[in-house]
Amino acid sequence: MKKNISIFGTDYRTPDGSCIRDYIHVRDLAKAHMLCLEALSTHDRLIYNLGTGKGFSVREVISTVRQVTGHPIPAVESERRPGDPAVLIASPKKIKRELGWKTQHSELAEIIESAWTWMKAHPAGYPAEEHEPQSCQS
Repeated sequence: MKKNISIFGTDYRTPDGSCIRDYIHVRDLAKAHMLCLEALSTHDRLIYNLGTGKGFSVREVISTVRQVTGHPIPAVESERRPGDPAVLIASPKKIKRELGWKTQHSELAEIIESAWTWMKAHPAGYPAEEHEPQSCQS
């Protein structure tokens, strides 16, 4: 287990100086993929950006994780990583327009609570032997 989390860059042109990213709940992501698989029956290919269309800063994420988990989550400020943009947010407008997809779980606290609940239930993750790729035999 890590002793702390790093905040890479604190001097970006964002409200709190840390990077802003778009975080999406795994259920929303899975739903979008299922819609795309269904839509491929009538399309040759589909290309979409998947995200909530809004972002949260690294500091906001850490603060919310602290609130949800009740753990202090020590943070260490580090230098910027080369190439990291200040803001990176997906635009889901095209998939919303074409397939009617929209997020159901876009609040940061809800995303973190869901992940935290899963982690508490599976502290070591899933055993590898239960998730080995299955071969298809015809």
